[in-house]
Amino acid sequence: MVKLAEWRGKEIFRRYGIPIPSGRVVRSAAEAADVVRTGAVALPVVVKAQVLAGGRGKGGAVRFASTPDELQAVVSAMLGMQFKGETVKELLLEPKVAVGRELYLSIALDRSARVPLLIASGQGGVEIESMADDQLLRVPVHPFVGLAAYEKLRVGGVFSLTPPASKELGGLLDALWQAFQREDAELVEINPLAVVDGHLVALDAKVIIEDDASFRHPEYAEIRDDRTPLEEIAREKEIAFVQLDGDIGVIANGAGLTMATLDVLSQFGGKPGVFLDLGGTDDPNKVTEAFLLMAKARPSVVFLNIFGGVTRCDTVAKGLVAAMTQVPDSDRFPLVARIRGNNEDLGRQILESAGITALSDLKASAQAVVEAEKQRKAGGGS
Repeated sequence: MVKLAEWRGKEIFRRYGIPIPSGRVVRSAAEAADVVRTGAVALPVVVKAQVLAGGRGKGGAVRFASTPDELQAVVSAMLGMQFKGETVKELLLEPKVAVGRELYLSIALDRSARVPLLIASGQGGVEIESMADDQLLRVPVHPFVGLAAYEKLRVGGVFSLTPPASKELGGLLDALWQAFQREDAELVEINPLAVVDGHLVALDAKVIIEDDASFRHPEYAEIRDDRTPLEEIAREKEIAFVQLDGDIGVIANGAGLTMATLDVLSQFGGKPGVFLDLGGTDDPNKVTEAFLLMAKARPSVVFLNIFGGVTRCDTVAKGLVAAMTQVPDSDRFPLVARIRGNNEDLGRQILESAGITALSDLKASAQAVVEAEKQRKAGGGS
């Protein structure tokens, strides 16, 4: 999937006729000053960090400025700041508006039902996961028929709008549906959808594009808003590598085993920070390359969880041992391995002879990883 920054999502909204505030993206304090001086965006302004993580408002990634000097100070402070593992490189400047009401509206792909799902709430600006079920309207949408008139009326009933906003809602819903379909989206979300001077305005935009449809959308091919520098390197090397917020690195083979590993670590109080899926490879050189990429992420501890079906445990172990010799002493970290399957006894012997903890039980291994992380933190390790 391709996650788009807010400003890119709003460009899509604009193309489909969804009302958005006027705004400009800036990448320096000088650009911000020019935007205000030329009148492209009038003071007072809201300054929004263009990162993909949620909770920007509570986390200091959305701020306000009323004067040119204040704007310069805010922009200088925000550019380069770290927010949930992301470096802020772009800011979106928009005029500050008087919000009458905040609503929530989205269309997402419901994979279990295999149809798009429209979600609406009369309460916006909060995390959708925290909303009670009775605060949400969920409407499955037939992918060939689209939004029916009665379904739009149900949304109108939830929003309880007055003119002119009530008259604008139908057209906005049609536009959102068109954007979802034509852009091959997994999600189009407006939170909040605001009532400003009686009119509907999308104050935020979250858009996720299905990358399996990339052949229809070459315009998204080079967008890297959703990838860290290490993730981009991994992509070029055709390694499945994802960075999260925690401190534990996870190397596993296969998507199912990787997700199960993340779950069991969380069960014992661990917080995964990086996970790397080796897939079906047992090439020692490929394992070494993947492990060195993991080392660059500087995890507190690494958990290797391998099931040897097609993959041979001994060749994975050889690659891991070779990789460990290439990691500088300053970047070393505890490593716990859990290997099962093809040649597992030989694999564990190779690891143990290299001083690496090697176990066979998943829960015992996960507990050992979490304990190693706690000891590293207690000892002042990174």
